[in-house]
Amino acid sequence: MKISIAQFKSELGAVEENFSTAERLIAAAKNSDVILLPELWSTGYYPTPVENFAEADGERTKNFLCAAAKKFSVNIIGGSVIVESGGKIFNRCFVANRHGELAAAYDKTHLFSFAQEDKVFSAGEKISVVELDGVKCGLAICYDLRFPEFIRKIALMGAEIIFIPAAWSLKRLVPRQILTKARAIENQIFVVFANSSGKSEVVNPRGEVVVESGRGEEILTAEINLNARAEVISAMNLLADRNLSVD
Repeated sequence: MKISIAQFKSELGAVEENFSTAERLIAAAKNSDVILLPELWSTGYYPTPVENFAEADGERTKNFLCAAAKKFSVNIIGGSVIVESGGKIFNRCFVANRHGELAAAYDKTHLFSFAQEDKVFSAGEKISVVELDGVKCGLAICYDLRFPEFIRKIALMGAEIIFIPAAWSLKRLVPRQILTKARAIENQIFVVFANSSGKSEVVNPRGEVVVESGRGEEILTAEINLNARAEVISAMNLLADRNLSVD
């Protein structure tokens, strides 16, 4: 599976400009199987008051992603955008498959209280694993990465790859690099991390960095060999060896 990360730093509140950038980068990565965008790419992270930038049910983004996915016959994991639904505001990821169909949606579960996300967003309540081209793909957003029990639940649902759009400060780069490796190793999955601030990466189930970006706008591409994951599991099946009998 050929995966591309469309890494770019959105202009805060400049929705039209950010949509144009996303459109251009998706077109540049059109020969991939999956394209991943960063967190809150349409608005930047994050303009206030957020309700002024929230899309009603995410309709504009859904239409944009589905049209682009169909046009280029590519799966798009659409980072995340600010969505108003049922009187609440969510940080939501939409997924469009290569047929131009909406395949999944996921709301950020763990809200970053340090940035007061919990004051403006509502937390998601459901895990999302979607099948793209026969591959089970899990979804998480930025801060979710810090919660191993959450990522483990995604792995237990059969995810082979976890896609994580983010707006992670490079001031906390080292812990993030450790966390992506740890989540990959302990769950024996690929981790694809798209960061608006740069240093996006793809990590294999051994915890090895397959590719890593710089800090500016970039298309980062990697070929993921799922047979390599099968080899890791056949040598040491961590999930099968879990002992849940202890208190």
